[in-house]
Amino acid sequence: MQLRKEMGRWTPRLSAELGLLAVLLTCCCAQENPCFAVRAGTCSECLQAWKDCAYCPEESFKGPRCDLYENIIAHGCSAAAALTAKSSMMIERKQPINMRLKQSQVSPQQVSMSLLPGEEKEVDVEVFAPTKGPLDLYILMDFSNSMVDDLNNLKRMGTQLASLVKDLSDDYTIGFGKFVDKVVEPQTDMRPSKLKEPWPNSDPPFSFQNVIKLTSDAAFFDSELQKEKISGNLDAPEGGFDAILQAAVCGDKIGWRDNSTHLLVFSTESSFHYEGDGVNVLSGILARNDEGCHLDAAGKYTKDTQQDYPSIPTLVRLLGKHNIIPIFAVTDHSYTYYEKLREYFPIAEIGRLQEDSSNILTLMRVAFESIRRKMSIRAEDKPKAFVTNFLDTSGRVVEHGAFDFKPGAIGNFKMRLSAQQMVGGKPVCQLEPLGKKGSIRVKPTTFNAAANVDATILCPSCECEKSAIPAAAKCHGHGDLVCGRCQCYDGWLSTFCNCSESSAAQDTSRCLGPDMKDPCSGRGDCLECGTCVCYNPDQFEGEYCQYDKTDCQRYGGFLCNDRGSCIRGRCACNEGWAGNACECPNSNATCLDSKGGVCNGRGECVCGRCKCPESDMSMTSTCAPNFEAQLGVCEGTRSCVQCQAWKTGEKKDKTQCDKCPFKIVLVDELKEEKDVAHSCSFRDEEDDCTYRYNVEDWKPDSKVKELQFQVLKKKDCPPASLLWLLPLLLFLLLLLALLLLCCWKYCACCKTCFQSCLALLPCCKGGRMVGFKEDEYMFRQSLLTSDHLDTPMVRTGPPKGTDVVRWKVTDNVHRSPTHPQVLMKPNPKEIIPFPISLRLNRLFSENLSRPDSRDAEQLRKEVADNLNEVYKQIPGAQKVQKTLFRKQKNAGKRQDFAIMDTVLSAPRSSYPDIVKLTQKNVQSGNLHDLKVVPGYYTVATDREAAGAIEFQEGVGSVDVHVPLFVKDEDDDKKQLQVEATDVPLGIAEIGKRFVNITIIKEHATGVFSFLQPAYTYSRGDGVAHIPISKEIIEEGSSQVTYRTRDITAKDKKDYVAMEGDLTFGPEETQKIVPVRLLELSEKDGLLADKQVRQFAIDLSNPRQGAKLGRYPRTTVTIADEPDPSVMMFKKGSQNFSTTDPTYTIPVVRTRNQDIPATVKWRTKKAQRFELSDLLKFSPGETEKNIVIDPRAHPGPIQPETIQLELFDPSVNATVGERKTTLVNVADGPHYKPLEMEQVQNKSAVKGGRLFSPTNLKAKATGPRNIRLNWDAGSGNPAGYKVKYWIYGDPEKDAQVLDVKSPQAELTDLYPYCDYEMRVCSYNALGDGSDTDIVTCQTLEDAPGEPGRLAFNVISPTVTQVSWGEPAETNGNITAYEVIYTPIDDDLKAVGAAKKVKIDNPKKRMLLIENLQRAQTYQYKVRAMNSIGWGPFKDASINLASQPTRPMSIPIIPDVPIVDAEAGDEYDGYLMYSNEVLRTPTGSKTPSVSGDDYTSNGKWDQNFLFPGGSATRNLSSSSSPMSTVGSNYRGAGGSFTETNTTYMSAGGSQRTDMIRGGMHSSEVIMRKRSENRSYMDENIRDSIVMGDVSGNFPDLNARLSPGIPDTPSRLVFSALGPTALKVSWQEPRCDRDLQGYCVLYQLLNGGKMNTVNVTNPAENSVIIQDLLPNQSYLFKVKAKSQEGWGPEREGVITIESAVDPKSPLSPMPGSPFTLSTPSAPGPLVFTALSPDSLQLSWEKPRKPNGDILGYVVTCEQLHGGGDVRSFEVNGDTAETSLTVPNLTENIPYKFKVQARTTQGFGPEREGIITIESQDGSSLSQYNSQSMSSREVFQMPTEVSTRMNVSHTMMDPYFSDGAMMTTQHMETSGMVTRQVTKEVVQRSVMGGTTVTKKMFYES
Repeated sequence: MQLRKEMGRWTPRLSAELGLLAVLLTCCCAQENPCFAVRAGTCSECLQAWKDCAYCPEESFKGPRCDLYENIIAHGCSAAAALTAKSSMMIERKQPINMRLKQSQVSPQQVSMSLLPGEEKEVDVEVFAPTKGPLDLYILMDFSNSMVDDLNNLKRMGTQLASLVKDLSDDYTIGFGKFVDKVVEPQTDMRPSKLKEPWPNSDPPFSFQNVIKLTSDAAFFDSELQKEKISGNLDAPEGGFDAILQAAVCGDKIGWRDNSTHLLVFSTESSFHYEGDGVNVLSGILARNDEGCHLDAAGKYTKDTQQDYPSIPTLVRLLGKHNIIPIFAVTDHSYTYYEKLREYFPIAEIGRLQEDSSNILTLMRVAFESIRRKMSIRAEDKPKAFVTNFLDTSGRVVEHGAFDFKPGAIGNFKMRLSAQQMVGGKPVCQLEPLGKKGSIRVKPTTFNAAANVDATILCPSCECEKSAIPAAAKCHGHGDLVCGRCQCYDGWLSTFCNCSESSAAQDTSRCLGPDMKDPCSGRGDCLECGTCVCYNPDQFEGEYCQYDKTDCQRYGGFLCNDRGSCIRGRCACNEGWAGNACECPNSNATCLDSKGGVCNGRGECVCGRCKCPESDMSMTSTCAPNFEAQLGVCEGTRSCVQCQAWKTGEKKDKTQCDKCPFKIVLVDELKEEKDVAHSCSFRDEEDDCTYRYNVEDWKPDSKVKELQFQVLKKKDCPPASLLWLLPLLLFLLLLLALLLLCCWKYCACCKTCFQSCLALLPCCKGGRMVGFKEDEYMFRQSLLTSDHLDTPMVRTGPPKGTDVVRWKVTDNVHRSPTHPQVLMKPNPKEIIPFPISLRLNRLFSENLSRPDSRDAEQLRKEVADNLNEVYKQIPGAQKVQKTLFRKQKNAGKRQDFAIMDTVLSAPRSSYPDIVKLTQKNVQSGNLHDLKVVPGYYTVATDREAAGAIEFQEGVGSVDVHVPLFVKDEDDDKKQLQVEATDVPLGIAEIGKRFVNITIIKEHATGVFSFLQPAYTYSRGDGVAHIPISKEIIEEGSSQVTYRTRDITAKDKKDYVAMEGDLTFGPEETQKIVPVRLLELSEKDGLLADKQVRQFAIDLSNPRQGAKLGRYPRTTVTIADEPDPSVMMFKKGSQNFSTTDPTYTIPVVRTRNQDIPATVKWRTKKAQRFELSDLLKFSPGETEKNIVIDPRAHPGPIQPETIQLELFDPSVNATVGERKTTLVNVADGPHYKPLEMEQVQNKSAVKGGRLFSPTNLKAKATGPRNIRLNWDAGSGNPAGYKVKYWIYGDPEKDAQVLDVKSPQAELTDLYPYCDYEMRVCSYNALGDGSDTDIVTCQTLEDAPGEPGRLAFNVISPTVTQVSWGEPAETNGNITAYEVIYTPIDDDLKAVGAAKKVKIDNPKKRMLLIENLQRAQTYQYKVRAMNSIGWGPFKDASINLASQPTRPMSIPIIPDVPIVDAEAGDEYDGYLMYSNEVLRTPTGSKTPSVSGDDYTSNGKWDQNFLFPGGSATRNLSSSSSPMSTVGSNYRGAGGSFTETNTTYMSAGGSQRTDMIRGGMHSSEVIMRKRSENRSYMDENIRDSIVMGDVSGNFPDLNARLSPGIPDTPSRLVFSALGPTALKVSWQEPRCDRDLQGYCVLYQLLNGGKMNTVNVTNPAENSVIIQDLLPNQSYLFKVKAKSQEGWGPEREGVITIESAVDPKSPLSPMPGSPFTLSTPSAPGPLVFTALSPDSLQLSWEKPRKPNGDILGYVVTCEQLHGGGDVRSFEVNGDTAETSLTVPNLTENIPYKFKVQARTTQGFGPEREGIITIESQDGSSLSQYNSQSMSSREVFQMPTEVSTRMNVSHTMMDPYFSDGAMMTTQHMETSGMVTRQVTKEVVQRSVMGGTTVTKKMFYES
């Protein structure tokens, strides 16, 4: 009944609510409407909700009564009836600023205003500071003994100090104070002699003394200063904070004036004490500083020993309150302390003081000038309902101290006062009066004058509420009409109170809408009168809850493009946005061209993009001609202009000329260049005349939207008819040639005698010669220490003048033109590195040689910016990288200049263009804005190089830095040739033009290698014997170095590290390296996270002619032995009678009960028999019985005691603590249990064993305490022993407490932990019997800090933070709180902190949006249980420094999302997540990476913190949000039923993995070596192909000896929509391989492209010119000396979205994926339980034959267990399979292969892990599906499945690398995201802690 009454009151509100939602559908603005929150409230509540809320009181109004004013008017409310509220503002006093008054002034002086909630008002404020206004300067000096020279200098400068103050102000005062420290130990030496005179000729110690009150008498100041003497103390920090506070609060005694600028100069050389600093034993002894003035008549501080130092916030507040600006004059010793202290003050200055303070006057002048240039505006006494901002005249918000007001001039700024809507989670109108009203003082920090603003929150009320109509007819007499709305009486419901609370009102049929089966759509409760109340109003809405707020159109993966709200099944867009998914901006801002027009007048702006007209000319995004795509407009149009105007040129043929996209106009005169867009001129090759034309852009109002080409009719031709000059010219040329010949002869014969004279003759080139110094160099490759050779070039002859010599070098000149490597031409489109060297026009410094120095970093950035700007002209060029700086010796006068080495990646064919471009820019001395020295450059490839060197005047020798191109595939003896090509600058001739460089590669005498890449040993083996082999090529001794290295196994914890040298004799081929394996300690055995333990052994430094072979590294896996089963007797003693037919003695088993185990038993001390037997436990059995039949043995049955013993357990078991039991046999009819018999016969106790205490009770008295009570029982015990242990631990680990009374208090226990306890009494004869075990749980305590705080960066303004459950929950976690605060580099807050409370403890992640771009935030997380909040876990991160993510990332449903721009208190969030991310535990700075990824302690900025799941998840689907994924199924609908046959014998047995709260990530990286390379970093998708099963080659039909086999696997890795990486596996071959050939063409025909790979160690190429959505046929073959081997073929397609207008152009940023027609569709995994999952896939699109079924294999990724196979019959569109008997936290590899009438197709591969942390049920998550990392794999020859071992772990990343994909539907395309995370873990306490982390995407 009570529920009905409540419903009667708010049912009308529900109706209004439904109407209100309908309003939103008609609104273009769907921003959050604050009026909605009070739509069911009263009229007054409506007007008080928001500044723009209005209320309609008309009775006939049917729309939402509380809404925005324009909305209720649009719904029919009359403007006259609509109720609104209006605020006010009045300037009550505004006296203009009088600039003649030399004092600070503010105008206006008094303002009053009222503001509605959410309203803002601005006030213009003027401030004035005089040029030389009043100034009070107070000097506060450290008088400790170390400042004696500073004091003497200050005394000498007394007169100068007074002069300085006079210069700064015409109205000044100056004062002086001194301080030392508190006169108390340990700050001061308290011996009487030291209290009198701590140092010779010094004053007694003191805390602070005001020596000279502020005075304008400079002479008096100087004379008083001369009287001062130094004092002293003990410790280094001084008590200056006491002095500063007293100087601030004792205004009258110091002499501060009201209208002056207050400066306090604080001079010291020591650091400072502060409140409770812990250095002294003062915290807790001295009271807090009372902030009062305590100076006596002599000016001394009197309470220094009675109260503590002030805190820094106290000083900041008090100095600001009294308008005092501090100037810290400190020495180098303490400069850093005060530099950080200064940042806490709005305005403060710091200066570096000389050791003797000799520069204090200069320091003060500089500081004062700096202060005058700054002004910080403050708002004092502001009520909590208001927020203030200060703006400059342009409306920009200005931070503290950023106003630049000039003294002597009036400064202007705006104060913006904002009234908050909500404060502390409640409406602002509900605050107490002091929070809503107050007087705010707005003033500069240095001013006393202020603008007083009386501000009030206006909370209006409605008059209509006072005139309610009782029992109104509109309300059918059952309610009052108040402000147009019915308020129903009890028992009546609905909008008009016309529905009674009768049984008829319970009819649920009223809650059924059209075509509905369930009331309220099954999403809500059907209440009286057919009213639906939705279960989740934040998700469902509508009259029948029929609308889902998450079911609207998406754009780019975002619901309503994140630019609107989903209302009633449609997107209601925010203001300024439109479209079905709010994807179209209403403004044309994105269509504006550079001239401010829209689409350059050629197109129209549609949905925020320019729609350009059809044209053959390429257009930009704003419909401007894209001249860059046409090599410039002139070059792109010259041939068409030439053919139309003169019928000449390359298009002079009419058919070609008619195809030109434009027409020309011949004119008599051209416009000037400044009046046209482009002015062009070219020479006509046919008549040698020059023609000119202009290109004009069309005007916006022009009807013809084409470029205008105006061609000058008249050409410029050379003068005609000069043929008569030809004979004369020929004669003169012959004569000149004769003279030159004579001159040359004359110079040659007289050169030695008249060289100095001939140098003046131009015909003799000045007598200078340049050339290489040597003819040839020869090196052994093993002795080379550099990849370059400095080859000297010399110059002879007169050294005057400058000569620049160009040179080039060619590799492998020894090879003939028919050499196979010469015939294999490289791919011209292949991206290769181009090393480039330039000499910068700046001197080299030592800092530039350190890459991490600031100078090097700045110069590196400058070089990169300018070089990127220059080389962007090269098509396909990428940004420069690896920039270093060096100095080159023997470089002439330029050798002190810095040389820059960098690498530019570009297509191979661009080499000539790069050389020309570099040469051109170097010659000019500038590369964009980068100054370089002309005459020096080097540009190289992997096989040739070119460059130039410069001989300056007086220089005779310069080195040429020649690259040597050393490569593994080099011939045994190779030759390079360096050639001096020409002298472009200078008059020298080239003499010795060539120099040859020969490099000899020594033949190896032996090859060292491990036998295999990986080994596995058990800890029980004790020693891992690792063989190292040597392949003998030539007889002789050789050596190699070996060394172990940690991966996940740790030295001295899992194994003992080894390193050393192995010497092999002439005939030795193998040696063993023994590595000792260590047993786990008991602690490690309990806490270990059970991840795979591995270490690596590396071979290095082969000597005496040897080299490293195939496996220079091997990985050793340590397999931990499983815990043994424990078997023991169930009881220590058992009683039987002589009449019992059998004796049954139970034996129990604990631990590891899933394995079979055995134990033997035997009898002892039996009178009639000696028995023994074997007891067998099957898997799962926990108890077995030993049965003895006493009648089966001879002799009478008599009373006796028999002892049974367990012994000789199996290797996987052990015997527990009860290895023996006593069997007591008593007489039959008179038998009584032994204990009862002893109780009745107390005489038996005397001298015997005590009985157990009785009535044992336990009660928890606290989180760490349990109280025990028991009854003593019979006997006379000397005391009691209490044994207690954690529930589940063995009793042998119990702690024992000895007490004398029958009660005990257990302390220091774990909170919220179950304990087991038992008690026994003891006397002089020993311990008595134990009581039965009792259990008790301690009470809850506050939780510990959360673990594993980590981040996933979605964009520079959006991040997801996730955390782990506290290691010590100390109870049931009920909530989490996240606080994030913007901070600066010193972790100081620069903005308001924001809180988010998450009430569901399972949801340990939060998505935060609208963060400030490039702002560092500190994030803090804490947990709460029933006791309260625990400590914070914090970390900081700047999102701008993290890798960005694709824009198409979807928002995962049900993730808590908060807006960083929301209120200051608890923010609301939109959704929750069914998947809680679990992240690795981190320190307080979790972004600190490992040693491999840091540089000088700085963070490597290429990391990100991955998340993980706290529930059971499938870790294969890792979106950028985390390891988890709430990803959507690619195809909807249910799974198709198939005939499934289970073919494996038995599933792998389940192993419980103790992970300490966390699982180890799985490594799916392939090692890239010279032999195996399956995957590379940054790939998006991969397909692996091999031979088709069933068509194996005939092994007997081998190829000719030396011919390579077919590459056994072909791997395709998608790098982009048009880029592909092709890799293959090295084929078998009896001879050394010489290279590979990759051929590819479109499947439907076309040109066959060829890529030759000359390096046999390289087994991959990158193809970048592919077409999207086109199938390609690839072929790969290998070559040896004997010829080419057979080809491996594969067909592949890169699928991606394309531009509708250009089907061969992919959309920028569009998703892409690989596909092959004969492979099954993507694998989709769904977790069903902790040990089972459902696997589904789609049928191949184009199978090779008819599909008969599928073969599915499942195996553990890292080995262990059997390979399980499943056969699935059927040919359906989608097939599914349920896989049982899996183990949590173990990665499994699944392969799906279609079986057709033609054999088996390619395999689709997926790797999956069912993760578990908290053991919670998975049933609520079983609808979440996600796809795995996809690999298409075809079986390879015979060893199909065995070759999986090639996908080995890379030791460098084997501790938790994960490569996974995210599967997401976006406009019909499938997107896969690939992430990689590398995590190194160690065990600490009871949890797993991530210490180092690297993450890359």
